[in-house]
Amino acid sequence: MTGNNMCMKVLTLNGWEDYELLDSGDSRRLERFGDFVLSRPDPQIIWRPALSERHWENADAVYGKNDSGKAGWDMKSKMPKQWIVRYKNLTFQARLSPFKHTGIFPEQALHWDWMQSLIMKAKRPVRVLNLFGYTGGASLAAAAAGASVTHVDASFPSIGWARENQRLSRLQDSPIRWIEDDCLKFVSREIRRKNKYDAIILDPPAYGRGPKGEAWIFNYNFPGLVQECMRILSNTPLFVLVNAYAISSSSLMLENVLADHLKTGSIESGELAIREKSAGRLLSTGIYARWQNDF
Repeated sequence: MTGNNMCMKVLTLNGWEDYELLDSGDSRRLERFGDFVLSRPDPQIIWRPALSERHWENADAVYGKNDSGKAGWDMKSKMPKQWIVRYKNLTFQARLSPFKHTGIFPEQALHWDWMQSLIMKAKRPVRVLNLFGYTGGASLAAAAAGASVTHVDASFPSIGWARENQRLSRLQDSPIRWIEDDCLKFVSREIRRKNKYDAIILDPPAYGRGPKGEAWIFNYNFPGLVQECMRILSNTPLFVLVNAYAISSSSLMLENVLADHLKTGSIESGELAIREKSAGRLLSTGIYARWQNDF
């Protein structure tokens, strides 16, 4: 195999059947998740909305600050505590979380399709490690493609949410291990146990805390975590995928860190983006780098 073939690009999501970015502007997104339309803040959106104010006023729920300055959801219509959102053969439970999220990051479907293709083409047993797995989208996508998955997250409620998504997606019999742990500590223990994985997914926050208050600071901890992950990558690795949000660095940083350790195969990096329905503009939702082996 030759050296890394680096390529930076924008992966664009045009929308799911159950998801649409209806409009964006004035530091907000107008989105449809299943049967409900939500208005959420997004500080990077400094352009003007394309749709009229009337469209925005029809949102079922709006996230913002109330008169006392406390942030939260303002229900404009009667909404359930949770509802169903589907992507292909996967089913997710959407909720209005206290931190403006719904538990679903639709742009990640671009990665789900990519990893499923690699897993199915491998035509062999594939072990996947998903670090900072949150509500399990990537874990379920990998399991649905036939991989055995180890899902690690520091949040017990997030793991419970992910397991509910597993049930809804009818993947109860798929081999998924759900582990509540600090990701750095878990990888260190896997090194001592000499466990190996054919694919590793990393979706770390900019800042975070482990179950026992362990601090996570992306620019400080990320390079060391990648270095440790290389020690549990199998001799026949399939892929390594990294996502990042709300950090001050570009996707080239992610690419360069992976290139420190992965001297063969191909690395692709860039932005994930969603195309809005109203005016066709692209909304960047994060950066990524992903490596795949060239067999």
